[in-house]
Amino acid sequence: MVAHSCRFIAQHENCFDRGLAPGHVTGSAWVVNPSHTHALMMHHRKLDRWFQPGGHADGDHDIIRVVLKETSEESGVDLENIRLVSDKIFDVDVHTIHPSTHDDRHEHFDIRFLLEIDDSIPIPGNDESHQIGWIPLEQVSHFNHARSLHRMVQKTRRL
Repeated sequence: MVAHSCRFIAQHENCFDRGLAPGHVTGSAWVVNPSHTHALMMHHRKLDRWFQPGGHADGDHDIIRVVLKETSEESGVDLENIRLVSDKIFDVDVHTIHPSTHDDRHEHFDIRFLLEIDDSIPIPGNDESHQIGWIPLEQVSHFNHARSLHRMVQKTRRL
C-alpha cells in the first residue's frame, strides 16, 4: 500500500484535490487516550459505519494540518487539546469508494497519524456523526472489522 500510494502521489501533482478522478489523498487520525487502551471512533452519518476521524485534504498539501483540523471538527475538541504523538506516518491505507449519486468510483489514499486526546474531557462530536465515543481496543472490530483498523489496533498495542 505504501509503494502504491507513493507512486500515485508522484504521478499526480494534484493528488490532494478531491476532484482528481482516479483517487486522491485523504488524511485520518488514529486517536487514542493517554493510556492507549481506547480509540476514538465515530458513527459516520453519511456512510452509516464506524470510522476514525478524518477527511479530504481539499487541496491542502500539509496532511498533518488536514488530520488535526478534521479531528478537531469531527470530535468537537479544540486543537489545543489534541496532541500529535509523532509527525511520522502511523499507517497508510488505500480503499475504494464505490459510486454514489455524488461521486464516481475512486480510491482514497489515506495517510494516518497517531493522535492523543485526554479521555476525561467531553467529546461533543458534530453533525457528521450519529455518535462518537471511546471504544476499548479489544472491541474496535465489533464496530468496524476493516483490516486497516485491526492493523492500527495491533500497532497501538505495541506502543
